[in-house]
Amino acid sequence: MGFTCGIVGLPNVGKSTVFNALTAAGAEVANYPFCTIEPNVGIVDVPDTRLSLMADVIKPKKVTPTTLQFLDIAGLVKNASKGEGLGNQFLGHIRNVDAVAHVVRCFDRENVVHVSGSVDPARDVDVVNTELILADLESLEKRIVKAERLIKTGNKEMAEKLDTYRKVYQALDEGRTARTLAVEREESKVLADLQLLTAKPLFYVANVEENSLDGGRYLKALQEKATKEDVPVVPICGELEAEIAQLAESEREAFKRDFGIEESGLERLIRIGYEMLDLVNFFTTVSSELRAWTVPNGTAAPVAAGRIHSDMERGFIRAEVISCGDFLACGSEHAAREKGLLRSEGRDYRVRDGDVIHFRFNV
Repeated sequence: MGFTCGIVGLPNVGKSTVFNALTAAGAEVANYPFCTIEPNVGIVDVPDTRLSLMADVIKPKKVTPTTLQFLDIAGLVKNASKGEGLGNQFLGHIRNVDAVAHVVRCFDRENVVHVSGSVDPARDVDVVNTELILADLESLEKRIVKAERLIKTGNKEMAEKLDTYRKVYQALDEGRTARTLAVEREESKVLADLQLLTAKPLFYVANVEENSLDGGRYLKALQEKATKEDVPVVPICGELEAEIAQLAESEREAFKRDFGIEESGLERLIRIGYEMLDLVNFFTTVSSELRAWTVPNGTAAPVAAGRIHSDMERGFIRAEVISCGDFLACGSEHAAREKGLLRSEGRDYRVRDGDVIHFRFNV
């Protein structure tokens, strides 16, 4: 799987519409708060033109792309961290995702109520971010109390962690998110173990009107705020993208051309997600199956092999590697080997985006 992305935001901002656009999963969409009770889960294939190009060359019996999982999490409201609305149960769902897509309403529509009575992207962003910060503060308070108790029993390791806990707590108490905090290498390990909501990589999804894909005052206001926070913004017309998702594959490109859409919302979201999480795809061609796999950039070859099966990591011998470009140019692994383009790499090799790899291992 590529990564797991949680979709959050205030009620009635179009989260489920955007979810449907990205996954074509048919989540319920209605004009009232908390339409989503349990998280809707959708798994989608990650588009990669290299897969289809390779499939045209080697004619595999099966082609398996890597996937991306979306969780449509119920709308957060002011004081959600204290149980307001549907409260903490939904904040908990966010702790399990790799990245957060914060959907922000950037459109006017009288028949779609706004929980605050008006559309204001900057204010709406602050409401959600504040609730995430408050939830993290509550979580950290419990950690600090526990750490102080353990230190009294002589736990020296916990004393080092407590310093990091207090550093992060102070930043949160000042209204800063954990992801903006500069930490040392050892502190980053402690921070990762905390699973804080505001430490998750985040980007804003501007849900805009069909005629405002390239601008509009609400989108500009969100972009100005996001620039100050150094957070990416992905403009999407949820309703338009949902229409595209319902079309047959052969009709989608023509529809996108008619509306001047060069890249679908899903494609933009995946691209931003891969960049934020620093992910790469590699490929395997085993047993007549062409398959894509996702790992963090710089993953060691044995660890990448372990993504396929733990036995392959334990018994790793070497990786036979060729770039996708060279593979396509040669037309086969055999031809690449004859031209000296297929390399034998050891345990220290770091997987690169587009590598075609055959792992050798002992059972």
